[in-house]
Amino acid sequence: QVQLVESGGGLVQSGGSLRLFCAASGSIFSINPMGWYRQPPGKQRELVAVVLSGDRTNYADSVKGRFTISRDNAKRTVDLQMNSLTPDDTAVYYCNVNRFGQDYWGKGTQVTVSS
Repeated sequence: QVQLVESGGGLVQSGGSLRLFCAASGSIFSINPMGWYRQPPGKQRELVAVVLSGDRTNYADSVKGRFTISRDNAKRTVDLQMNSLTPDDTAVYYCNVNRFGQDYWGKGTQVTVSS
């Protein structure tokens, strides 16, 4: 029903930037929240940013002012611009969509920030 494919991850030095991309297919609509989560090594998956209905956005406190999430419903994509990266941002980043209470996930893309 829903497929999500992430790209754009990689290795970057502290202070650098990356832009993550997520391409969606299936029955996804603008009312369905879409966002980015991440899972640092040895930790649980956590919310990074999400776009809700009405184009409302929520960000984790740790990324506010540094990350920007954007969604294009026509292209069925959601991007995450990440600036001023630090080693604490190192994680596997997952694209997510919630539809009728069901979570769908991409396979993830690795982001590694060196000191």
